[in-house]
Amino acid sequence: KLTEEAADAKGYLPSARVLGILHSGRREYCGILNVPDGPAAGNQRLLFFPQSKKIPRVRISTRQAESLRNKRIVVVIDDWKEDSNFPDGHYTQVLGEVGDKDTEAKVVLIENDIPFYEFPPEVIACLPQDDWTITEEEIKKRWDLRDRYVCSVDPPGCKDIDDALHVRELPNGNLEVGVHIADVTHFLKEGTPMDIEAAKRATSVYLVDRRIDMLPKMLTEILCSVRGEEESLTFSVVWEMTRDAKIISSKFARTVVHSKAALSYEAAWRRIEDKSMSDPITIGLRHLLSLSRILKQNRIDAGALELSSTEMKVKLDIETGDTIAVSEYEKFPTCSMIEEFMLLANCAVAAKIYEHFPTAAFLRRHPSPSESQFEALQEALRDKGFSPLDLTSSKCLADSLNRTVDPNNPFFNTLVRMMTTRCMQQAKYFASGEFNYPDFHHYGLAAPIYTHFTSPIRRYADDIVHRQLAACIGIHHLSESLTDKEKLHDLADNINYRHTQAQYASRDSTNLHTGFFFKGKVETTVGWVTYKRENGVAVFTPKFGIEGVVWTKDDKGTSLTSRQFKVFDKVMVQISIISDASHRN
Repeated sequence: KLTEEAADAKGYLPSARVLGILHSGRREYCGILNVPDGPAAGNQRLLFFPQSKKIPRVRISTRQAESLRNKRIVVVIDDWKEDSNFPDGHYTQVLGEVGDKDTEAKVVLIENDIPFYEFPPEVIACLPQDDWTITEEEIKKRWDLRDRYVCSVDPPGCKDIDDALHVRELPNGNLEVGVHIADVTHFLKEGTPMDIEAAKRATSVYLVDRRIDMLPKMLTEILCSVRGEEESLTFSVVWEMTRDAKIISSKFARTVVHSKAALSYEAAWRRIEDKSMSDPITIGLRHLLSLSRILKQNRIDAGALELSSTEMKVKLDIETGDTIAVSEYEKFPTCSMIEEFMLLANCAVAAKIYEHFPTAAFLRRHPSPSESQFEALQEALRDKGFSPLDLTSSKCLADSLNRTVDPNNPFFNTLVRMMTTRCMQQAKYFASGEFNYPDFHHYGLAAPIYTHFTSPIRRYADDIVHRQLAACIGIHHLSESLTDKEKLHDLADNINYRHTQAQYASRDSTNLHTGFFFKGKVETTVGWVTYKRENGVAVFTPKFGIEGVVWTKDDKGTSLTSRQFKVFDKVMVQISIISDASHRN
């Protein structure tokens, strides 16, 4: 017998055998039926080509083959006989024509296990009456901040506005800064059908052309949304700060605010830049920007990582819904400004709820990456003549990323940061009683303790935190489910799963609309090799923010080029869309 260490040293892997199946998960798969050319009559046994490459083809029997030609259908696997190459199954529904925008959006949602059915009557019954308004009685229970110059800054067209801010000068020269978050739990009562449904969905899901809400639109877009020029019920964190962003005091309270403006990131930035503007909102934005830059530098000095992503902007035709442009997402300084205050509020709330609930605080941790996750990137950097990244701590990694610069290639550092992002572990929700305090840390943010408080309209985790914070300040009694470590663990498991699936769905939606955009086109552009495989290389194109494979060998293994590629090589690529047998792009 070998010790675990000795087995690892010899490269042995653990082995096991299946003793039994406790639960058969009958899930649905989207795809297309392979209907032969010519008339299709009578009962036929045909192959179903699934959308997911991880799933085998499925044989189904049907008399409806002709009506299923070129249709996206949903199939369930029934059985897989030992002597058969394919499992047997049956189709449960027809989604629509292949290539139709609504049909393909449904495929994205089903494949990623996103609930997108209409809210049932028992959920709708939990909503307030259509004529609901904020009463004077409710205002008296809250800190009335309607005189503050509050505004929101969000992406253009945002309707589910979670947050707004204000800043005002105090007589002593300091600044009062407030982060005001939609008070969703005022309407979302614990244990109600609407709360149970929200906990199940766990998150809103954002596709290119639609939003799948966690809560009914009456809440997400009207009653909870902190809309411009309207009064809103909010849960606030208010600080007294010096002008160099040192926090003097903090206060947590349920509040009522009157948002003076709902701005886009670009509109807020234009106001800040316009020297002719000196209204209270614009002056406040300038204060917030100045403070946010100090806060960000403080985080960077502590070891916070500045990574890069491949986030893309897909532009749709307003009338037809067609994809008319794909490009990198343009970021304005006001985007970072808002992010800094959301991070500050999240950290403050995390510390507060942990102080009161040391074993049950609902938090978010980001584990340190392992060296094995960085092996391919480290090898590519060495091959390029750079020192390996220092993974000792987030501060060491941040410093080594700053040093990894190619003076002849301004994009190189961005590319390395993008690839570093892919080497990271996923951040996860958890109950504080599950880990020791040092393991609470959020590696990417260099924060010793962190949670999510600032997006309760779109994240159920934030609603849990709102309830815990309300209990901390003596205005809410927590149920057993929000103080029991095991029940919180189950909640966290579902929220983590739903969060991941929502990310996958957003990515797949972007890829889908990218396919719509490039259909029938051939674009030539600059790309950078990001990954090598035996039969090809992955190439990222900054102009469009997309990544794809350039094959260097055909299906028989014959080389298609004599050129040898390395990671970080600059190449010219042609982008076009190719569909396989299941109409995957």
